[in-house]
Amino acid sequence: MKLGIIALLAALSAVSAPTDNWAEFRGPGGDGHSDATGLPREWSETKNVAWKTAIHGRGWSSPVVWSKQIWLTTGTPDGKELSVLCLDKDSGKILLDHKLFEVAKPDELWRKFNSYASPTPVLEEGHVYVHFGTYGTACLDAKAGKVLWARNDMPCNHWRGAGSSPIVWQSLLILTFDGYDFQYLTALDKKTGKTVWRADRKHDFGTNDGDAKKGFSTPLVIDVGGKPQLISSASASTMALDPATGKEIWHVMYKGHSPASKILYGNGLVYFTTGAGGEVLAVKPDGTGDVSATHIAWRAKVGAHKPSPLLHEDLLYVVNDGGAATCFDAKTGQQVWKQRVVGSGYSASPLYADGAIWFFAEDGSAMAIQPGREFKELGKSKLEGGTECKMTPAIVGKAIFLRTTDSLYRIEQK
Repeated sequence: MKLGIIALLAALSAVSAPTDNWAEFRGPGGDGHSDATGLPREWSETKNVAWKTAIHGRGWSSPVVWSKQIWLTTGTPDGKELSVLCLDKDSGKILLDHKLFEVAKPDELWRKFNSYASPTPVLEEGHVYVHFGTYGTACLDAKAGKVLWARNDMPCNHWRGAGSSPIVWQSLLILTFDGYDFQYLTALDKKTGKTVWRADRKHDFGTNDGDAKKGFSTPLVIDVGGKPQLISSASASTMALDPATGKEIWHVMYKGHSPASKILYGNGLVYFTTGAGGEVLAVKPDGTGDVSATHIAWRAKVGAHKPSPLLHEDLLYVVNDGGAATCFDAKTGQQVWKQRVVGSGYSASPLYADGAIWFFAEDGSAMAIQPGREFKELGKSKLEGGTECKMTPAIVGKAIFLRTTDSLYRIEQK
């Protein structure tokens, strides 16, 4: 039986076209864009659901997809057991359910806002990188499901739980640790798991309260003038580092803590939200040192904390935690429109696919709108049964893979 599962995993991990993959948090490029077509504009528990699979435990990591495999993480509600799962994309069948780490005394977390399995895995051909913050990081062989290396010796009191997802750049797996006691980034050799560099946050947080130093943002590597920059948001500051060494290039200061959004880059500008400070900033990335007074192109108050912004063409879309969506001119910061979208509570980030901007509310509601300078609704959906959706979905092919508190759905036009 075990050999049969391994053979099936190997077959499902065959090489596929890039459009078949959603390999990291917010998909190809980490920008929330998919080239999927033919998506349903509306769904419910009984409409346009190809399959629904129960997922044990509690986890807010997003599903990631490579060819015929779907990977996600989960943990027991008390955080003492942390696991990775692999599902068959076509049938929803669980192919692998592997407990990776046991934690004797997990730190307490604010269960209303987080879980012990919130960072999203990152995939590449033949490998799965799974991260649970300080509790453990591992690399698995995607064909056999075998653990190739594992680490659980990187210190951080996340205070409210881990939330930053890992990214892969060249030969490195880059991790973010912004906790109550330690705040740093580190890069591991993705083949061996050994530490290549560690960069401690050295800016002035403006406080000695560790609760105001924590963060949950996921970084992004961009190209500026032919040179790579690793852009990473922390409490009170967003900075650019050399991804090969961890050496700082520039930083910008602001009032705000616990940022959770993924960095965006376009129009020659870096876009991010400041967390509890409630602002969205657009920064020119061609400076050095402290560029707070010289390189902020525009800033706006939006009240967005957990959801990441979405950039499409010359417009930036931001939804705040309460469900108020704002569209900005991405080059100037001028507000184009502001509209309340469907549902209550927002943690998931908006996505673009099939000619629509998609919003996913915590109460299981979803809305598709037409991109553009006028707000136009294209469809509304609702999953019933008291389920919660706090995870950003994956969109691949003609399907939306949407995770809720206890299940993973494949939503597809029938």
